[in-house]
Amino acid sequence: MAKKEKNNKDIKIAIAGVGNCASSLVQGIYYYKKVKNDDDLVPGLMHNIVGKYKISDIKIVAAFDIDKRKVGKDVSQAIFALPNCTKIFHSDVPKTGVRVKMGPVLDGIADHMKDYPEEKRFVQAKIKPVDVAKELKKSGAEVLINYMPVGSQKATEYYANAALGAGCAFINCMPVFICSDKEWAEKFEKKGLPCIGDDIKSQVGATIVHRALSHLFCERGVKIERSYQLNFGGNCDFMNMLSRSRLKSKKISKTEAVESELAKRLTYDNLHIGPSDYVPFLKDNKICFIRIEGRKFGNVPVELELRLSVEDSPNSAGCVIDAVRMAKIALDRKVAGPLISPSAYFMKHPIQQFTDEKAREMVEEFIKDQRER
Repeated sequence: MAKKEKNNKDIKIAIAGVGNCASSLVQGIYYYKKVKNDDDLVPGLMHNIVGKYKISDIKIVAAFDIDKRKVGKDVSQAIFALPNCTKIFHSDVPKTGVRVKMGPVLDGIADHMKDYPEEKRFVQAKIKPVDVAKELKKSGAEVLINYMPVGSQKATEYYANAALGAGCAFINCMPVFICSDKEWAEKFEKKGLPCIGDDIKSQVGATIVHRALSHLFCERGVKIERSYQLNFGGNCDFMNMLSRSRLKSKKISKTEAVESELAKRLTYDNLHIGPSDYVPFLKDNKICFIRIEGRKFGNVPVELELRLSVEDSPNSAGCVIDAVRMAKIALDRKVAGPLISPSAYFMKHPIQQFTDEKAREMVEEFIKDQRER
């Protein structure tokens, strides 16, 4: 009997941090597994197919976490374990055969979390962490997705180094500056590995909406004088961000994402962007308030106020599922270093900012192989 031919289109991914975002991504891989062509209008997808890659080509081969309720479990079970609280839109996730391995804790758990109930926070597993680079090599992973908590500088750098050591492309979904940092960018370039980052946008989230509105005001000749963006929610991310010491890079990332759309930068007093509070009953629902004040024709004032409510983690998974396939295309083409167009389109803090319209054009060119990076 002839052996079954191996699918050479598989994209082997590893996940660092099996939280709400990872849960939405994994659910989505199976929810959309039957999408076979690029002609159908499929709700929730920006691209049915990226290059030659369908969503069903994405295979999970490794996963890492530090929570005792996830470590040792199959990924299909770990994504639904506490403290995950995102909406379950596809419960029928089959066993993957991949067990979650213990990663290093480093600065991945904020001290103040111990003051909250166990069902709401991380609970550290008391076992020795694995060597992540070795596990990545053993698994054959091609792309490592970093989902560390906000403020995890050391942990994110550890996983970036593990990707370099194992020969994996790196997608940095968190606001620790790796792909947008010159020294780190050079490391990936020298290793011949692509990276996409930093700090994942949502399909329709606070930053993308704030950017679009700011761009609209400027394009229509309105001088923006003041603006704020306040966000709150009830997941572990918002609990983690109660420690303002963990927010430095997050605030820079979100602020620069909006400022890049302004004709002129605003002063610190006139532009405020950042998390506001943690409201447990909201779970993975995120509430955003945006206000923009400006001057239009005749120096007459104009004000805009907006309230946005979104399920936070599926919102980012819609971007990650495309970023994974673009990282694979870059590997196929042997393109190394930060991927400029995917980073500009999918990330808040790319190595180079573009308007979202321009970034989308560049991404389409990248997919068609009309642009190197």
